[in-house]
Amino acid sequence: MASGVTVEENVLTIFNEMKVRKAQANEDEKKKRKKAVLFCLSEDKKKIIMEEGREILQGDEGDPYLKFVKMLPSDDCRYALYDATYETKETKKEDLVFIFWAPECAPLKSKMIYASSKDAIKKKFTGIKHEWQVNGLEDIKDRKTLAEKLGGSSVVSLEGKPLND
Repeated sequence: MASGVTVEENVLTIFNEMKVRKAQANEDEKKKRKKAVLFCLSEDKKKIIMEEGREILQGDEGDPYLKFVKMLPSDDCRYALYDATYETKETKKEDLVFIFWAPECAPLKSKMIYASSKDAIKKKFTGIKHEWQVNGLEDIKDRKTLAEKLGGSSVVSLEGKPLND
């Protein structure tokens, strides 16, 4: 069932910027690329918008995956795009992952409207290979869980960190 929620235009712009990798990008441009972004519903619950201040850039210090997990609200739903950099036994890869964050303790009304609006945002994100519904920190805090979504047992590292630590 669709909720009638629409997706704000800049959400699509952000997605396209994250999707397109410029081969000629200089170091400065690479550092400004978004690594992860959270999207939420607007105050009036009619639009999906980028959540202000909820993004991680490629050039940010520290472990982007841990930062991303800390950004998720403990008591409400969100949509997220995460640009995962990982290595398999054969090659290095980068894939966008669409994440639907719906923690157990989020209000029922919020879970319902986010669930029924998910298709609206997913339709805009053409070409996404990986989708992940996460229902709590237990499911996401360990980078191995994301690695499994990306390529199963062939993934050996995520964000430059080995999975066996």
